[in-house]
Amino acid sequence: MRIFYKFTVIMDELAINLKRTAQKYQDKNMNLKPRIEILQEKKLIGNRLTMSLASNKTGELWRSFMPRRREISNNLSNDLISMQIYKPSYFAEINPLNEFEKWATVEVSDYDNRPTDMETYTLSGGLYAVFDYKGLSTDKSIYQYIFGTWLPGSDYLLDDRPHFEVLGEKYKNAEPVSEEEIWIPIRQK
Repeated sequence: MRIFYKFTVIMDELAINLKRTAQKYQDKNMNLKPRIEILQEKKLIGNRLTMSLASNKTGELWRSFMPRRREISNNLSNDLISMQIYKPSYFAEINPLNEFEKWATVEVSDYDNRPTDMETYTLSGGLYAVFDYKGLSTDKSIYQYIFGTWLPGSDYLLDDRPHFEVLGEKYKNAEPVSEEEIWIPIRQK
């Protein structure tokens, strides 16, 4: 009963936040139209954890990865990639207890120099909507906008491939001036 109550409260908050988000972007006259890109395959090395929205372990994941990222000697850039892998049914019914896999990674040229206790992942290519986001990393209203406003009104459907964020030089975590790219897998309707 307690879990059901928590779920109901979270769903009510999501609905309220979705309305506020749409209004916020209209009020600021923000154009959050993404660019549509075809991603080429990427080789990634990093760490992963299974988590849910109700039991978010993102901080733990990144705290374990960041001190060791310099051990990866063949990275292609200084960008970090935060990747989520969802089960095909994850978005059919949003439930904060649904688990997904989250990765803290960097892109590499090959898997030859994989540090001990780190894993590899080959991110297959495909069509993505890329949102250039500026704001707090803790402000999830951008996702409410993407999934509640942009995606339903677009010519695309959500595809069953990994979602990820590219955290480049302008990424400042919990600062309002932080910038990142949000990559959402899509396919034509």
